[in-house]
Amino acid sequence: MTAIVRAAAATLAVVLSAPSAPSAAEPPSQRDLQVALDSIVQGSALAGARAGVLVADIGSGDVLYARDADVLLNPASNVKLVTSAAALARLGPGYRFATELLVDAPSARSPAVRTMYVRGRGDPTLVTERLWAIAGELAHLGIRKVGDVVLDDGWFDAERYGPGYDQEEGDRSYLAPTGALSLNWNAIAVYVGPGAGRGQKGRVELEPQSAFFEVVNRTRTVGPRGRRHVTVESSLVGGRQRIVVSGPVPAGSRVQPVWRRVDDPARYLGHTLARLLELRGVKVTGAIRAGAVPHGAKLVHVATSDTLAEIVRRLNKNSNNFVAEQLVKTLGAEAKGAPGSWPKGIEAVGEFLGSLGIPRGAYVMKNGSGLNDTNRFSARQLVTLLRAMWSRFPLQAEYVTSLPVAGRDGTIRWRMDGTAADGHLRAKTGTLENVTSLSGYVETAGRRTLAFAVIVNDYPGRHAGVVRAVDALGTAIAASGGTREGLDAAVALANAPEAGAVPAATPADLALAVRTYYGLGRAGDPRNVSFLRTALRSESDPALRLAVAECIYLSEPDGETARRAFLDAVTADPQALGRLLAALGPDEPTPVLPSLGDLAAEGETDALARLVELTPAAVGDARLGAALAEVVGAVASSAPEEILTALRAAPAPLQEASIAVLARGLAGAEDGERPFREALRALGEKPGDAGAFARALGPRLEAALRAGDAVRAAPALLPASTAPAAKASSR
Repeated sequence: MTAIVRAAAATLAVVLSAPSAPSAAEPPSQRDLQVALDSIVQGSALAGARAGVLVADIGSGDVLYARDADVLLNPASNVKLVTSAAALARLGPGYRFATELLVDAPSARSPAVRTMYVRGRGDPTLVTERLWAIAGELAHLGIRKVGDVVLDDGWFDAERYGPGYDQEEGDRSYLAPTGALSLNWNAIAVYVGPGAGRGQKGRVELEPQSAFFEVVNRTRTVGPRGRRHVTVESSLVGGRQRIVVSGPVPAGSRVQPVWRRVDDPARYLGHTLARLLELRGVKVTGAIRAGAVPHGAKLVHVATSDTLAEIVRRLNKNSNNFVAEQLVKTLGAEAKGAPGSWPKGIEAVGEFLGSLGIPRGAYVMKNGSGLNDTNRFSARQLVTLLRAMWSRFPLQAEYVTSLPVAGRDGTIRWRMDGTAADGHLRAKTGTLENVTSLSGYVETAGRRTLAFAVIVNDYPGRHAGVVRAVDALGTAIAASGGTREGLDAAVALANAPEAGAVPAATPADLALAVRTYYGLGRAGDPRNVSFLRTALRSESDPALRLAVAECIYLSEPDGETARRAFLDAVTADPQALGRLLAALGPDEPTPVLPSLGDLAAEGETDALARLVELTPAAVGDARLGAALAEVVGAVASSAPEEILTALRAAPAPLQEASIAVLARGLAGAEDGERPFREALRALGEKPGDAGAFARALGPRLEAALRAGDAVRAAPALLPASTAPAAKASSR
């Protein structure tokens, strides 16, 4: 017995001295988090990008993970973290913007006012509904007649567009100008719908309407199978904002709003106020003009905004460029004296950052929104800012609650949903071409609060792959301190499953499921989006995921995240789309391609690229080929310049397949070849690579038309004078 006891004791000693294998339920260590984050960075799209990452304890500042944390990178809209923090610190959470209404001291009994003055203080939240209430207050004061309306926006300087805005042309609403007097984020809503019958002009309506706008309607109503391609151009001409609306609108299609910037914010507000006063029974007889409020004018009403805390919340939740730039100029006016300007505002922000230990010269900040290639910050600098704001009790609650919550609201409402980060990560997003960022706070599974910053520049491949990797980083940070499975699940999120790695549903099960999902999607009810998002997360079959993603888009077609979810689900592999077509059968509406065509016809670059990527599938699948040709032909008729750009950007093999599909589609397009032919001819007359491509494309397309027996008695695609050059180029 003694020998047995001695042997057992020796065995036990060996077991106790040997390193034990970690239990799956055992909380992972900080080292495990580092390994997981390294695995995500090195095994995802981040490996080929410039990326700065830092994760630190919110209280102690202990660094849990760092990768190029001191490299200055373009943070995109993460700059709004800096802008909103400086505004809260300098102006205070309770700060309110004021818009003052004054008159030239009428007699107490007179209902007539010779001149009414409107003086702005940079309110970024004044909208039509509030202006309607202001008009009502003036009417209730007994005013029944107003002569001139004078607009005083001297609180800001005359520079409307900040640094970085000059790098991008266009009239999109996110490029809206600043103004001490501003309305509706200095944008106008243009509603466009089909006319009463085919061939008639479409319906064009503005919200709000006023004499400030001139509408030029060049739309036309086409058949219900046509593709919508409405272009809206906004420009200041002769003191009025001219809105030119052009393009085909399919009969029976829904009315869609398009937002465009307004170039003279003060006059926009003044004319809208005049119209609302008229609706309230107050007659405006004079001019709407710019000017300063004179001494002695009588203040009759002050309209105040919500608190800055609430404004910052909207700014960061929705990433509003206009609000951010208004805050910068307001900081300049309040801290350095009127008029507010970008240099003054950035100087005030610099003083705030200096107080946190981030000195001038260590970063580059030119504007408050993060727009375009203008600003540079490091991940460490952003984490320093986040930790400082967490430690400031008077500001912490307002600042932290302004950030979007993963899986719940704001710009990350549909990101990281169903993961360890869902509801536990608050962060600001940033997105530009080849730039994505995410910085904020995380409550981990171990109940530890961390600050983190991820800035990614110059990444290869699709945007979706980089965002998926960044979300995996956030999920891993949130899972730390929990089970090992949580970290493993986060690592698995970084990459999409490979084609063929996921078992496919049987044809019968697939048919039943897609009909159920399309029943919800085609109802067009945005309330179904939450359920469909959950389904997209849980379904593994690629064909089902494609169907669910389209149903998300159909439920909320104007939602940017819904469009993104759909476009990210469309792959160049035709197998999923082919199975989806087979599951629905020939009597059901064609899935995916019409939605893709609608987005492509709007000029959506990724949608055009997806169509081009799918064209090789037309060779082996007759039904898919016919449906694809119809959509490509319709897009080419309604958006010819855009599809030419997509063709030119495609690799040579894709070009050949696309030209064959395009020729087939043009032969059956509702408008025939005419719009595309005209665009091709115009482009062919231009110098440079684009013109050379167009000249070479003409003969290639004619050959494809002949090969498809699609030649009709129609003029050549290019004028005879340019044909020899085109043939030479094609060789």
